[in-house]
Amino acid sequence: MKFAVIGGTGLIGSQVVRNLNAAGHEAVPHSLSTGVDVLTGRGVDAALADADVVVNLTNSPTFDDASPAFFQTSMDNLLAAARRSGAGHFVILSIVGADQVPELDYYRAKTLQEDILKAGPVPYSIVRATQFMEFVDDVLSWTADDDTVRLPRTPLQP
Repeated sequence: MKFAVIGGTGLIGSQVVRNLNAAGHEAVPHSLSTGVDVLTGRGVDAALADADVVVNLTNSPTFDDASPAFFQTSMDNLLAAARRSGAGHFVILSIVGADQVPELDYYRAKTLQEDILKAGPVPYSIVRATQFMEFVDDVLSWTADDDTVRLPRTPLQP
């Protein structure tokens, strides 16, 4: 099976490519460094040509209120190209509980990405993982005031 791994040269993407190839698949990494720009659409059609599965591991360059625009534009471009290429499945990486913390810009943006995928023209999977240890400082800074970390109150589930 052929996988087009968008963001396939990054921290997670390079590992996904390595694991898919080790399992006998053909996983091709794509990113800005390989000529694929998900915001302008440059190189996207060529990257998705003949792919059975598109794996989108791209990430917003910022974690602020600009991140929803990144996910809107990149998903619009990638889903349109996936439809044109005939890709049979589309996968994104998201965050466990992202929809439970709408006051964080980045989590709201990841939820938007999920919603765009759900409404899109291609069968899909959403892989919700816990935040990576590399991002602990960033996550804590979003909810911290000096030495106090404030977490949103979650209603108790029955």
